[in-house]
Amino acid sequence: MFMGALSLGVVYLIAVFILFMLGKYFFDLTHRKINLKEELVERDNLALALSMGGYFIGLTLAVGGGLAGPSVSITMDLIDIFLYGIIAILLLHLSVRINDWLILYRFSSEKEIIQDKNCGVGIIEAGNHVAMGMIINGAVASGGDIKTVLVFWILGQLTLVVASWVYCKITGFNVLDAIEKDNVAVGTAFAGMLLAVGNLIRFAVSGTFVSWAQNLGFFATVVVFGLIALPLVRKATDKLVLPGQRLTDELIHQENPNIGAGVIEGVVYIAMSFLIGWCFA
Repeated sequence: MFMGALSLGVVYLIAVFILFMLGKYFFDLTHRKINLKEELVERDNLALALSMGGYFIGLTLAVGGGLAGPSVSITMDLIDIFLYGIIAILLLHLSVRINDWLILYRFSSEKEIIQDKNCGVGIIEAGNHVAMGMIINGAVASGGDIKTVLVFWILGQLTLVVASWVYCKITGFNVLDAIEKDNVAVGTAFAGMLLAVGNLIRFAVSGTFVSWAQNLGFFATVVVFGLIALPLVRKATDKLVLPGQRLTDELIHQENPNIGAGVIEGVVYIAMSFLIGWCFA
């Protein structure tokens, strides 16, 4: 029994590794202008390293969704792993493009990362990759068919974009302008928000698919609650975590922006997303 389970585990691990390499190949194919060896080894481009690290985590989460759920047979399991794994890779890359157009629309992310080595953009790209990996993981693991995965991916994508717009409105300063000026503190807080929203959406779309009415109702409840909580959490961070200080002052009204404050803000968002998800679980 143990050896049989171990053998199956090895087979599934090899299958996922193949998908992982396929995702890496697809990244290289869609980023032909980027010489990874030169950027990472010769230019020590930390911004690209952050973005790539987030991509690999997001890819792992996205592909890993195909491993969830009960096992039927090794043949059917492998078909599901490769089918949903390839879909996950394509959706992850499409999400990155969409978010570049709709969230980081003020500038070229590739230029900021490659030419300017902007770590603020690099960590946002990483957060975006991981957030979309979470969303795709939840959608694939929901137990529905391909249509279910696509619908929940679209809803998750829209929610992430809307949440980003809401965040830019509630901060009280020009978030994208600060990021373009290499403000790593603001980028870190923004990335934390993206991760938190991605995690919330993962909670909202995962679980057994019962019916469109029930699953969409649950999705809407969790997402609306999360979007309402977002500005409240930022206020609470000001009052409880940083008493006597304002996050905005720490992030942008200093000669050297306080990256630690950005980390605290981002971590509080992520913690909030887990608490909300567990409350609705």
